[in-house]
Amino acid sequence: MTEIRRVGVLGCGLMGSGIAQVAAAAGHETIVRDVSQQIWDRARGGIEKSLAKFVEKGKLAAADRDAALKRLTFTTATGDLKGCDIVVEAITEDLELKNALWKELDALCPPHTIFASNTSSLTIAAMAAATKRADRFVGLHFFNPVPLMQLVEVVRAVTTSEETFRRAFAFARSLGKEAVAAKDNSGFIVNLLLVPYLLDAIRAVEHGVGTVPDIDKAMQLGCGYPMGPLTLLDFVGLDTTYRIAEIMFTEYREQKYAPPPLLKRMVTAGLMGRKSGKGFYDYSADPPRVVDLGI
Repeated sequence: MTEIRRVGVLGCGLMGSGIAQVAAAAGHETIVRDVSQQIWDRARGGIEKSLAKFVEKGKLAAADRDAALKRLTFTTATGDLKGCDIVVEAITEDLELKNALWKELDALCPPHTIFASNTSSLTIAAMAAATKRADRFVGLHFFNPVPLMQLVEVVRAVTTSEETFRRAFAFARSLGKEAVAAKDNSGFIVNLLLVPYLLDAIRAVEHGVGTVPDIDKAMQLGCGYPMGPLTLLDFVGLDTTYRIAEIMFTEYREQKYAPPPLLKRMVTAGLMGRKSGKGFYDYSADPPRVVDLGI
């Protein structure tokens, strides 16, 4: 079984940069591909800031931080990932865009390279079928923020070989993560259960079950959750949740996965949550105040 030493990451947004950080910190030579140096610079700055916090808290030695940063390189050329033992994709939830990159990499990478997608809602089979290495294709679904969240869902498609699954599982554990095995259904384990809960919270707002802060407080204190569902939606991004819900509804055709009208209206209005400054809460205020949604 080939040891995974060199890691490629497609995309250095929030998830991609987090995956790159934990891979480099775990001792892997890591190369990150994105479309512009401006995106790299922002990602590298975020990684440096994150690692600095670990040093400040005594969870990472300064020498280890410096070594991790030296293991990180950035590129705009997809071909620069051809020497990697595993390539983890973390771009937007767009199957056509993902598959275009997979096809390009499939022609460049050696046979032993594992392809892994960080998708949260698309099926692994839909990407593996675009390549000639369906047996070496797997899902590695990390959670945000990647450096702090311990879980990785290791997803085995119907075509994934036993060796590929074992290598991917071992790789996830080498990053200091807790890995769980998941079947290749849209949403895997976590989102299959989480997305209906979040959508039901939006429906509760629509139907006047309670105010935004009271719904959050009820679920936080009543169920012991670290944050309420509407705060979590703002953190995840309402646009991201909308895309995931659309994909899952298309897959299952079950009403519980259908995006509520309020979610669609908010996304259309640019209320994306923390990333846009407003969602269910207005983050220009301290503490954040509830946004008047006209309900």
